[in-house]
Parts: sequence; C-alpha cells; structure tokens
Amino acid sequence: MDPNAPVLTIDGPSGSGKGTISRIVAQRLGWHYLDSGALYRAVGVAAGWADLDLDDAGALVRCTFDTLVGFREGDAGDLRVLVNGHDATDELRTETAGAAASAIAAIPEVRAALKDRQRAFRQLPGLVADGRDMGTVIFPDAGHKVFLTASADERAERRYKQLKDKGVSVTLDGLLREILARDARDASRAVAPLRPADDAVRIDTTGLGIDGVVALVLDVVSRPRAH
Repeated sequence: MDPNAPVLTIDGPSGSGKGTISRIVAQRLGWHYLDSGALYRAVGVAAGWADLDLDDAGALVRCTFDTLVGFREGDAGDLRVLVNGHDATDELRTETAGAAASAIAAIPEVRAALKDRQRAFRQLPGLVADGRDMGTVIFPDAGHKVFLTASADERAERRYKQLKDKGVSVTLDGLLREILARDARDASRAVAPLRPADDAVRIDTTGLGIDGVVALVLDVVSRPRAH
C-alpha cells in the first residue's frame, strides 16, 4: 500500500452501476481498480465448492484465509477473477454468489481478514475502489468519495437484462425481491453497514446513461481533494 496514492471510492447498493462506472473511470484516469465485492464473492464461491454451511462463521473465516484470489485482464479487455487458480468470473456474477457474499460480509472476522488485502491495492498513480464500505471503512481518508444509487425497480431491470444477455434464466420479480432483501441485510448489519460516507457525493443514476454517470464521477475527481 502507498498512502500517498490518491483514492476515489465508489460505494452503493447492488445494481447501482458502480462496477461498470468504476472500471470506466479507472481506465479514463489510468488508475488501478479494486472490485471489493469480487473478494467477498470469491470467498462465497470457495465456500460453495467446499460445501460449507454459511451459518458456520468459524469455517467461513478459515475459508477466507485459505482462498487465493487473483485478477487478470481477459481477452475481451474484461476483468477476470481467479479463485484458487480457477477462472470463476462467471460464477461470481450469479445471484447465489451475491447472496453468499452478503451473508459472509456480515461476519466481522471475515471483514477484518479482507481489510488488508483491499488496502494493498492502493498504489500510484491512484486507485478507484468500488464496494459498499470503501469510503466509510477501508479508505476513510480517500480524497474523493462517491455514493451511487438508483431505484430498486431500475436496479432489478438492469440486473435482469445483464443476466438474460448471459443466458441466465431469471425473473424480474425474483430479482427485485432479492435486491430488496440484500439492501435490508446490507443496511442493517452490525459491521460496516451500507451507507454513504458523510463526505461522499451522492449520485442517483436512475434514468441516467453510463456516459452521463461517468462524467459526473469524473467531475468529482476534478474537484480539490478533501482533507
């Protein structure tokens, strides 16, 4: 970790577009990119492979320490995630992995184990970090913070289109229920609940295109750094 490297945190609920926006902004700035959710999803996938009980906190903590997670650029320029040496990118994007990640993220010992891994991504020339507690817990001293949101209906529709395009069989009503349930879990958990940092710029992406949101986020970065 380089404490002198600037950081832009982009937090928000599932389906707010933070992953897509963060990757584009990182490319535009020429900065490193951290998909913190992929780390939690990777542990969730590894736990599934090991057939672990998501209610067994001790087993999940051990799984967190044992799981090796790597990132590489795919042939199409996309981010590929390796879990224990296997490309698990597609599996990480399933709703099952997301639900497991949400359950795992509520365990304080798991969050503590992953904290240093996330902070190690802070390197020059800068870092764009997306997640749910980047601006509040992992990088509270970040100079630029954004909190993206959108209506639950729109987030469900985005997720529905994304999964249908990948050939995944889902229903819009089912996705909406899962998003609302996850919002409630993430906002009410005792450790690092989902909320905007006090100094974050809030951007509602409902009805906005990707280019418009990217422009708003880059405008935040262009402002003088917070102190």
